[in-house]
Amino acid sequence: MSALPVVKKIEGVKPVYLDNQSSTPCDPRVLEAMLPYFTEHFGNPHSESHDYGRLAALGVEEARSEIASLIGALPHEIVFTSGATESNNLALKGAARFARAHPQKGRPRDHILTLATEHKCVLESCRVLAGEGFRVSVLGVEKDGLVSLSRLADALTEDTLIVSVMAAHNEIGVIEPLAEIGALCRSRGALFHSDAAQAFGKIPLDVEALGLDLLSISGHKIYGPKGIGALYVRRRPRVRLLPLFDGGGQERGLRSGTLPAPLCVGLGRAAQIAAAEMGKESARLEALRDRMLAALRRRVAGLSLNGDPQRRLAGNLNLSFPGLPAVALIEAARDVAVSTGSACTSAAIEPSYVLRALGLSEEEARSAIRIGLGRFTTEEEVDFAAEALASAARRLESEKRNAK
Repeated sequence: MSALPVVKKIEGVKPVYLDNQSSTPCDPRVLEAMLPYFTEHFGNPHSESHDYGRLAALGVEEARSEIASLIGALPHEIVFTSGATESNNLALKGAARFARAHPQKGRPRDHILTLATEHKCVLESCRVLAGEGFRVSVLGVEKDGLVSLSRLADALTEDTLIVSVMAAHNEIGVIEPLAEIGALCRSRGALFHSDAAQAFGKIPLDVEALGLDLLSISGHKIYGPKGIGALYVRRRPRVRLLPLFDGGGQERGLRSGTLPAPLCVGLGRAAQIAAAEMGKESARLEALRDRMLAALRRRVAGLSLNGDPQRRLAGNLNLSFPGLPAVALIEAARDVAVSTGSACTSAAIEPSYVLRALGLSEEEARSAIRIGLGRFTTEEEVDFAAEALASAARRLESEKRNAK
């Protein structure tokens, strides 16, 4: 297996990278696949009047097929976007606005249902749609971070247009019961959308078996490039969306603009690698995760795991260090690159809204860090990081005692 790409040193220290839910390093095999599309096959993939364009288009379509294959979809159901944030916006706003512009016979559907722990781009999209007159319900979750299926069923109405539930959580790593949610949505005639940025390429996904109508994908979460993603849009029965912006009508008219062929190819290659290695990689990461958790529990009294301990991504740990602010702990453990939660909200002063939704106190939420193990993480790095974090916690505890 390829070695971890070199990480730029911070003040002379190369930290152990354990923030793979935030972003993954580009797999060297992905980079190798992309390079020719910067220099040799550089044509516009929409210029099919010459070989340069046709070769670029061929690379894009091969990538589309690889992505579709990984989720049990058809290639023409994959729409390339700039990433999961755009995909989520297109799915929710596109479906809602199309339904309003083209009302069906009978009672119009104008109700949108989501969870309090969803990514900010989903919650903010729902907020915008609420401002446009759509009715939005935001359900709480259980203490383990999972949705209550009975509460979800009760919240579904004849007016529910779309339900949006994240497949695997970016902060606490929990994996929602998608098949059961999909069945509920089908029984009520509602569309089912899932933000699968963290799940795609890490756990098996089959859009047919899960009853999914819309699925958001991101490249840089699966060792692909940043700036590329995709949205699965079901064709039968057809899901109709209004585009977010206007242009030349590329991507079935849903996402105008020249496709970045190198990035599309990179996402396709990342999907191909994930399809071949997912099972083995997941087992290895689960062993590393358990190793790190055991090592930290031996060294840190009162450590608590946030989110369901079983239904979670193999490489994710979200841990609260009692009485220690996470920001201070991260600063004290400079040799380890971890985060407090979602990279999209890490600059916020407020404690994690996700952890507060699980019922954690403000102090508990402020003491939580997210550890993301990845494809290039080694046992030696796990052991080193566990000791570094534990040592930092001991130093902070000692400083607290001395300050009293």
